[in-house]
Amino acid sequence: MTLKLSGIALAVAFAFATGAQAQSTMKAKDMEEERIEQAAKVDKAKCDAMKANAKDICMAEAKGKEKVAKAELDAKHASDKVKAERKVKETKAEAAFEVAKQKCDDQKGEAKDACMKQARDDRDRAKGTAEKQAEAKQENASDKRSATGSTAPDKPKKY
Repeated sequence: MTLKLSGIALAVAFAFATGAQAQSTMKAKDMEEERIEQAAKVDKAKCDAMKANAKDICMAEAKGKEKVAKAELDAKHASDKVKAERKVKETKAEAAFEVAKQKCDDQKGEAKDACMKQARDDRDRAKGTAEKQAEAKQENASDKRSATGSTAPDKPKKY
């Protein structure tokens, strides 16, 4: 009887500890997200003093920095790390593209067209690289799982 009560008490204590840890992790994530948002407000406020396209570039940089920081935070707490890392890389590519687009606005005619084409190519290349790396990591993980399963010694055959 005492053994059963000890087991039950241990299970209840473990359940509370696990719940408290999950709640603590959520609070930490919420606090980090709040810090990211506050930093973004400061970055955007710095842009207010600027004029014309310089302000647009500054805002694109501030928004991109915020999006990347949030993607990195989500990746830190994600269960599927490969997918989360890919999302971070794609977010970085999009942020860089948005800044590049604003920088291209300073140019005119063919120079602007060439600038925009280069920005799109850079973004697409970065996203393609992120996709290939994610696929390779998935494949490696799959290969490791397969190898782990097949390394067990063969059972003797019954005749």
